[in-house]
Amino acid sequence: RLNGVSFDPSKALINPLLHFTDASADEWYAESVKYVYEKGMMSGTSATTFSPNATTTRGMLISILHRLDGEKSAPSAAFTDVPAGQWYANAVNWAVANGIAGGYGNGKFGAENIITREQMAAILYNFAKYKGYDLSAKGDLTKFTDHTQLGSYADSAMQWANGAGLITGTSATTLAPTGSATRAQAASILMRFCENIAK
Repeated sequence: RLNGVSFDPSKALINPLLHFTDASADEWYAESVKYVYEKGMMSGTSATTFSPNATTTRGMLISILHRLDGEKSAPSAAFTDVPAGQWYANAVNWAVANGIAGGYGNGKFGAENIITREQMAAILYNFAKYKGYDLSAKGDLTKFTDHTQLGSYADSAMQWANGAGLITGTSATTLAPTGSATRAQAASILMRFCENIAK
């Protein structure tokens, strides 16, 4: 008992400092969430929640990678939907300047758009290339019945991300390239990226 309340260690919170009430230590993503939080890559969505099942946006991923690269500055990319001072503005400018991500070709970046799995693969691939990491891994995407849904811009990136074990199938036969990634999934992918690629 803790302060008069029964305490079950098997249900301990991932991070007792933040008291994430929605992310228990027995969930599949527990290690990943703990890792990205302790590394300062992702924080909670509030003082008590991590929101593991919430979706991840393009701005969130770019901001995480920007922090990994030391939050370097870059000139404005002049997107109409990225006003100066917005929390992701510096990260977007850095990503565009270094070839890590681009806009949609209509003057917009879409930082608040939900990121797809193929966009995540492409951005991680471009970041790995920018950092000089090993890009030799190549997965066989033909084992996934929906691999033809993959956009041509992300084909090489997804082959690499799959071969490197970063982005696996959503099942043994599906890749879901246009599907979204939850915050828990993003945490897992980022932990694998840091441990297996960025070394």
